[in-house]
Amino acid sequence: MIKIPCVITTNSAAETEAVGSSLASLLASDASLPRFIALYGDLGVGKTAFVRGFTSAIAPAARVKSPTFALVHEYPASPAPVFHFDMYRITDDDELYSIGFYDYFERGGYILTEWSENIPFALPARYLYVNIEKSCAASPDERRITIKFMSDRL
Repeated sequence: MIKIPCVITTNSAAETEAVGSSLASLLASDASLPRFIALYGDLGVGKTAFVRGFTSAIAPAARVKSPTFALVHEYPASPAPVFHFDMYRITDDDELYSIGFYDYFERGGYILTEWSENIPFALPARYLYVNIEKSCAASPDERRITIKFMSDRL
């Protein structure tokens, strides 16, 4: 089980998925932690792999794919669904309203947003920050995953 804050190095997509799964297990066991996960990282670093791992722990039957063209994918689960957003093409608050983004906060699920750097104005007061980055040019599959708790109440 992971602890927050942490920095974890992975060497494959499967290891990145395992980190996502560990985070989901932690959140499922600790209701005091926020259910909003803001993902950061360049194209192709493994954000969707992380979400795939996360979702596998909450909704094992889900087939996770990138929501790039759909903007959001919903994965039903008990006790809480997973909502996976792609904010790559979002540029303002009006677009978030048009896709019903804020309505998802009321549904009590886990919200994971890729490309969170595009929506700093829409992040909740409490959330988990997850940054995934390539960490070694000589090892193209190596990733550094930073997870920390963010709050404007600190």
